[in-house]
Amino acid sequence: MYMDDYKRWLEANLEDPALTAELQSISGQDEQIKDRFAVALKFGTAGLRGVLGAGSNRMNIYVVRQATQGLANWVKTQGGNQLVAISYDSRINSDVFARTAACVLAGNGIRVRIYDALMPVPALSFATRYYGANAGIMITASHNPAKYNGYKAYGPDGCQMTDDAAAVVYAEIQKTDILTGARMMDFDEGVKQGLIQFVGDDCKEALYAAIEERAIRPGLCATAGLKLVYSPLNGSGLVPVMRVLKDIGITDVTIVPEQKDPDGNFPTCPYPNPEIFEALRLGLELAEKEGADLMLATDPDADRVGIAIRCPDGSYELVSGNEVGVLLLDYICQGRIEKGTMPENPVAVKSLVSTPLADAVAKSYGVEMRNVLTGFKWIGDQIASLEAAGQVDRFILGFEESYGYLAGPYVRDKDAIIGSMLICEMAAYYRSIGSSIKEHLEGIYAKFGRYLNKVDSFEFPGLSGMDKMAGIMASLREKPPVEIGGYKVVKVTDYTKTEETGLPSANVLVYALDGGATVIVRPSGTEPKIKTYFTTLGKDLAEAQAQKDRLAEALKPILA
Repeated sequence: MYMDDYKRWLEANLEDPALTAELQSISGQDEQIKDRFAVALKFGTAGLRGVLGAGSNRMNIYVVRQATQGLANWVKTQGGNQLVAISYDSRINSDVFARTAACVLAGNGIRVRIYDALMPVPALSFATRYYGANAGIMITASHNPAKYNGYKAYGPDGCQMTDDAAAVVYAEIQKTDILTGARMMDFDEGVKQGLIQFVGDDCKEALYAAIEERAIRPGLCATAGLKLVYSPLNGSGLVPVMRVLKDIGITDVTIVPEQKDPDGNFPTCPYPNPEIFEALRLGLELAEKEGADLMLATDPDADRVGIAIRCPDGSYELVSGNEVGVLLLDYICQGRIEKGTMPENPVAVKSLVSTPLADAVAKSYGVEMRNVLTGFKWIGDQIASLEAAGQVDRFILGFEESYGYLAGPYVRDKDAIIGSMLICEMAAYYRSIGSSIKEHLEGIYAKFGRYLNKVDSFEFPGLSGMDKMAGIMASLREKPPVEIGGYKVVKVTDYTKTEETGLPSANVLVYALDGGATVIVRPSGTEPKIKTYFTTLGKDLAEAQAQKDRLAEALKPILA
């Protein structure tokens, strides 16, 4: 079957000669052909994500056309505005795929609002809501290596598509011939007919206004003298992040020159992920040289932001996503109470794999902390439920340990623009009172205990990888461990058992251990990895780290 598909693609007059050249180069190589054609990229709630190249198991214009035709078929059943918003980041072919999607939608009589230049995930979520669109498309593979691209689909609320809608779209995709099944209109013809329009300045300005309205202490940054180094990691964050920082009065910003311009090859960091030291190395070197108070880096689609802070001895320390989430929660609560802007019955939301330190901080301020499944759409879902009850202003912060933050209901996905703004405002505030982010974080630990949160990953590449991952998860369910690293397992929570958790089914196992530590095991939703999340609590960092190391060592034989 896969060989028939390969031959069909090879004999077709493909519009992209690079795809034909790739197919010719693998002639006679069964494993290479099988890898491209034995399966198709599956469309789920995170859309599509895969390696660039030829075949149904790769990202290319034909896979994008097929996916968009499936999406168009669903949109046509939805009534409403019959409009889809589109944005894209700096990845290889992101602009091509965005225009391709627009051509298919126009070919189906569906109106399009597409950004005229790359813009990040939050801008796409905002435009979807602003224009009352039926759906949104973001062309990105987030922080994956350069050889990847992807296609994220959003519902009318600006949140990633629901499981039910994604299932319908996937069924429509499967009915669509990948090479010939999409209805197309030339891009310029679509513009001429008024079906394809660019996102207007009114929408762009409204996004910036919505973000800046969420400032906790407006005007503070203009007088604080904060010195900043920023890296957009060759992605889409440069324009929106710099615009907002300038608007709030932060002008002493040095941009990492090698990582300033959009470049899908990511030449300085093969894995453009602000969680990883190598991606931040150039920024840290520049921060030391400049004596910056703070270093920020946003990932290619600018939905996540990582930071490094200057310590009293002049060195720089990376701050984890959990720590930034806790710091922002504490800063927002303290500042809004002080300013009298805290809503009644405030709500914060975090993913269940994020630190329980945030639960303790929230409780100390009388804030309800809701824990949801991993994936920011579940945080978006909580905002939607508050909105439906006419209580959307109760939402003050949502965060994930993987560097994703949102402090307002204006979009329904994580937003590195507001994350950058609030982190800078927080740094400026602590500086203005003779303190620092580092000192304040140590104060939080002194009050609530030294929590340590670490994530390890085990990779399972190739076609057999998913089967191995499924086998490991099945084995953990069939024979649950009674102890891990000498610590007795006192409770196992299996998130496939919805009657026990009250949440939608998810492939997540949580082990509560004697003494208060927890271990969480879950397969990644976007990469061939099983992730393990460790939370330990010690009298100091060394004790918490020693316990984490012991737990990780005990899990290795099970997950390797």
